[in-house]
Amino acid sequence: MTVMSSTDSLARLAAVIESRKPAHGGDPERSYVARLLHKGPDAFLKKVGEEATEVVMAAKDVDHGGDPHKLVGEVADLWFHTMIALAHYGLTPDDVVAELVRREGLSGLEEKALRKAQAREAGQA
Repeated sequence: MTVMSSTDSLARLAAVIESRKPAHGGDPERSYVARLLHKGPDAFLKKVGEEATEVVMAAKDVDHGGDPHKLVGEVADLWFHTMIALAHYGLTPDDVVAELVRREGLSGLEEKALRKAQAREAGQA
């Protein structure tokens, strides 16, 4: 799968999630996404936390001979639920990709130090 088709797939999924928002006619009785969005942030953020934990457990299982495809499935679940959170807050996968592009070429240590410095400055302002 190419990067272009990956971002196209994420964009299509984001469009489906957007269409399931209660404000766009999403029916909580017929759609899992609409149900989570209707229940509000506590519901979908809880799912993000659960899925993140399942990613960690699946990765640990792979370390001990478990099926790597289980890890892929759990990451897919995590991405899906984080996309619901993004949609709720008016954001898209493109926003995340743009941030990753912005960070490209930055040392992870430098980027982390920059965020800490910015947080300190914001706290002093």
